Amino acid sequence: TFSFSLAGFIEEPERKYCFECDSEEQCQEWVEALKRASYEFMRRSLIFYRNEIQKMTGKDPLEQYGISEEARFQLGTHK
Repeated sequence: TFSFSLAGFIEEPERKYCFECDSEEQCQEWVEALKRASYEFMRRSLIFYRNEIQKMTGKDPLEQYGISEEARFQLGTHK
């Protein structure tokens, strides 16, 4: 049996999740899927807050960083 664990959560530092897999390759697939899920959550949060700030101020908050036109930070796009 192959396994890996996730620990070190900010809200609950003592919390730990253990995963068991049939192979090392399956463990790697899970690790990559979890990394992608985390990225997607952060990307969606960025898009949401970007749009909220733009509604409130009338300005794109990412424009000052030169990334206002990047597709990965636009609604309706998927990475």
